[in-house]
Amino acid sequence: MFYHLMEQPLEIALTGLLERSLQRGWRVVVEGRDRSRLEALDQHLWTYRADSFLPHAMQIPETDASETDAHQPVWLTTEADNPNAANVRFLIDQAEATDDAMHDRLVYMFDGLDMEAVGHARERWKAEKALDRKLTYWQQSQEGRWEKKAEG
Repeated sequence: MFYHLMEQPLEIALTGLLERSLQRGWRVVVEGRDRSRLEALDQHLWTYRADSFLPHAMQIPETDASETDAHQPVWLTTEADNPNAANVRFLIDQAEATDDAMHDRLVYMFDGLDMEAVGHARERWKAEKALDRKLTYWQQSQEGRWEKKAEG
């Protein structure tokens, strides 16, 4: 799945998708390339709403996975790990999928205002299509809703 951000920043759009994933009973891994970006996302998930938060944990560099990691509904990481047996893997900031066989869904999220990110998403679409995978492309409307624009 490809999610093209047009109107909202990643933190806002991802929060909604994470909420829906948890409502469906799915576990999630969010993989990024930038540790400081994940730290900001970590803070956002605790404070994005006054009446709620998204339960999650974040990979701590140079430490082994703990028993509690397996119980986390959302796992933030810069690694290709899956300690919480996630069904869904969100790839942000041009993170590369290394082993999608461990997930039911692989979700690429990219910023439509970043031409490098758009180019990377196009390359990933071509690569995934060449592997004969079922693809869907979603784009944000001006209201921030997701509209399916293509299937492949």
